[in-house]
Amino acid sequence: MQNRETLSGQDKPLVPSAAADTTLLKEPERLDARLKEIPQEPGVYFMRDGDDQILYIGKSKSLRNRVRSYFRDSSNHAPRIAVMVTQVVDIEFIVTDTEAEALALEANLIKQHQPYFNVLLKDDKKYPYLCITWSEDYPRIFITRKRRQKAKQDRYYGPYVDTGLLRRTLHIAKKIFPLRQRRQPLFKDRPCLNYDIGQCPGVCQELITPEDYHKIVQKVAMVFQGRGHELESILVAQMEKAAEKLNFEQAARLRDQIRGLETLSAHQKVALPDDRISRDAIALSGDDQHTCIQLFQIRAGRLVGRLGFVAETESGTPGQILQRVLEEHYPKVDAVEIPSEIMVQYPLPEADILAQFLTQQRGRKVTIEVPMRQSKAELVEMVERNAQYELARTQRFADRNHQAMQDLAEIVDLPGMPKRIEGYDISHIQGSDAVASQVVFVDGLPAKQHYRHYKIKNPEVTSGHSDDFASMAEVIRRRFRKYAEDPSKERVGNSDWPDLVMIDGGKGQLSAVVAVLKELNLLSELNVVSLAKNREEIFLPGESIPLSTEADQPGVQLLRRLRDEAHRFAVSFHRKKRTDRMRRSRLSEIPGLGHHRQKVLLAEFRSIDYIREASVERLTAVAGIGPQLAQQIYEYFHPESA
Repeated sequence: MQNRETLSGQDKPLVPSAAADTTLLKEPERLDARLKEIPQEPGVYFMRDGDDQILYIGKSKSLRNRVRSYFRDSSNHAPRIAVMVTQVVDIEFIVTDTEAEALALEANLIKQHQPYFNVLLKDDKKYPYLCITWSEDYPRIFITRKRRQKAKQDRYYGPYVDTGLLRRTLHIAKKIFPLRQRRQPLFKDRPCLNYDIGQCPGVCQELITPEDYHKIVQKVAMVFQGRGHELESILVAQMEKAAEKLNFEQAARLRDQIRGLETLSAHQKVALPDDRISRDAIALSGDDQHTCIQLFQIRAGRLVGRLGFVAETESGTPGQILQRVLEEHYPKVDAVEIPSEIMVQYPLPEADILAQFLTQQRGRKVTIEVPMRQSKAELVEMVERNAQYELARTQRFADRNHQAMQDLAEIVDLPGMPKRIEGYDISHIQGSDAVASQVVFVDGLPAKQHYRHYKIKNPEVTSGHSDDFASMAEVIRRRFRKYAEDPSKERVGNSDWPDLVMIDGGKGQLSAVVAVLKELNLLSELNVVSLAKNREEIFLPGESIPLSTEADQPGVQLLRRLRDEAHRFAVSFHRKKRTDRMRRSRLSEIPGLGHHRQKVLLAEFRSIDYIREASVERLTAVAGIGPQLAQQIYEYFHPESA
């Protein structure tokens, strides 16, 4: 059975080959036969492994030539690609009508499947984004370092290198235009002070329609799209029209907005002589490990945006890295944000495909060139210098981090630098709502995708009776019992196996953990230490006195950062659990209101106070709350009406 994709109104077959258990490199005859089946046409190709997982997605104007190149001399491949080729069991492809179609399809499929070997740009939270939640009736605008596409309509601008400028720009934009200031309303039945002083149009009370509010937010979006001058022209025309109609109050508001936009323009320090053409300039600088990329956005002769990206140097040649950055960046922007010229530091391997794709997206011609003229070449050189500064900053941070891991390895006598370190902490209030946290640092940096919460299950840990030793022992047992239950499971070298475990506490907590690890027969294989709170003392198993260390040692500071993060993560979960319990305890007193309906009510109203203020009709509108139950809820909060 063939899978089918629809492109440009036509059915395109996704052509599979017969399943196999061994890699193509080990079956030259099957590889040669498969390559002959791939056409000399533009399209997208998939590399799959033995588990039928997609390893890599790529595009080419000649599918057969591109795929064949992977299985020639592997010495020309980057290490990442060389490893990927050894795992390929099957190849699939989708034929497209044009090269630009292939690029667009590749971008969508990579976003959908997120293949491991396609990862180029690092999501290390280094640079922030500006998010506008267009999916909401009244969109929010905020700065974030987490790019989470919860809805297709939501839009992220960035990542911005100059965080200070980004925050100033957003602050001024909120002063210029009346915008939603709070995620949740302050009052139930009236707007807050922001409405009275003209900084919010009364979103909480719906004093402005969603359509009109979207128009205001669109103006703010134009600022971050680099269309400030275009917005000024629109506002000037509106101001003149209002003045002609003798609507001087509206004209004055528009005048103030125009002056605010002029203030924003004053923050852009770089001005270029050619103010007729919009262009982007991209350059990079790299060492053996990292490559820092800078993208300058010039509109009407002014630098309106400076974006930054980080890639692994082994991802390819400079031209290939620039190509991938541009291919990842431009599909995420609106068509009006695509410039007519893109200046690149190195020739792109498929510049013609990218230019064709961007031309179709923009609706007007887009050119990509390595500038030779003095003014354009100097622009790219300026971008390259900024990339060099970012690389130097990255190198300094990497050096400090490397020194900290090396020092920690010497302090606790590890055989090598600790790649994965885990930290554990317990949080409760006199035993109530007891929880634990597991945080993970990989290469000295927080790896939040590996963080985990634990709810303490020990029945003896209750309100008024705490036992941190037993709680810590329980968490460590739950974390590592899978290795004891399955002795064949790989330990050392496994990405899930820590090089070092840090317990927040002193000798008591460490002794409890050591007892559990002895029970699991893991103590000889797992490196464990504890960090006492009072004097920042490090204890090893079986030692009665702490290690001789200084508080300002890089390795000790790394452990402290891990301990503080474990504490923060545990406390935040404890507070959430306690808040949920206190909320539900009030609602549990209402007859007929079970746990599920309590969750539904809290999800709808956000707080007990809003549930108390809701009318019977409003409560009935909530899914699962009938008229009789709504009346009971209302009478519980308003006994005088019963």
